[in-house]
Amino acid sequence: MPGRIDETIAFRPLRIAVLTVSDSRTASDDRSGDTLAARIDAAGHRLVARAIVEDEIEPIVARLRDWIDDPGIEVILTTGGTGVTGRDVTPEALDRVAEKKIPGFGELFRQLSYAKIGSSTIQSRADAAVARSTYLFVLPGSPGACGDAWDGILASQLDIRHRPCNFAELLPRLGES
Repeated sequence: MPGRIDETIAFRPLRIAVLTVSDSRTASDDRSGDTLAARIDAAGHRLVARAIVEDEIEPIVARLRDWIDDPGIEVILTTGGTGVTGRDVTPEALDRVAEKKIPGFGELFRQLSYAKIGSSTIQSRADAAVARSTYLFVLPGSPGACGDAWDGILASQLDIRHRPCNFAELLPRLGES
């Protein structure tokens, strides 16, 4: 992967929440949420909240707003609800809370995913945004896609030591006007 870790900079663990969007998953079978939680922990970050909500815009928006308003949460990762069926509404929920979109995230995710699943990646509406000094990343609901997003993008961008630049170092400036 391009870029490098600057070992002269101290690692700063981020406070991350994971939201699984699903009508059928429970805490005992949430493999995608488990994948993200394991990677967060392995990277040295802190999982500070985790929840499951149904595939409905209002509960997703409500949970996102609660976590955006929580100063103890810096990053929100959602998994699920990014497809194109009628029940897939996580990107629409993101649109309701986003202040600034990060379009390159979805584009890069689909590029990475294309290398593994080919043109099927077109069905993913992975997305990202900033809302009131909180990063939000909307990921597909499969454990493989969550792993790909973390390993290929988030692990480096949420590590303040990653060079030439990263999302983590911008956290103190997200609320500037």
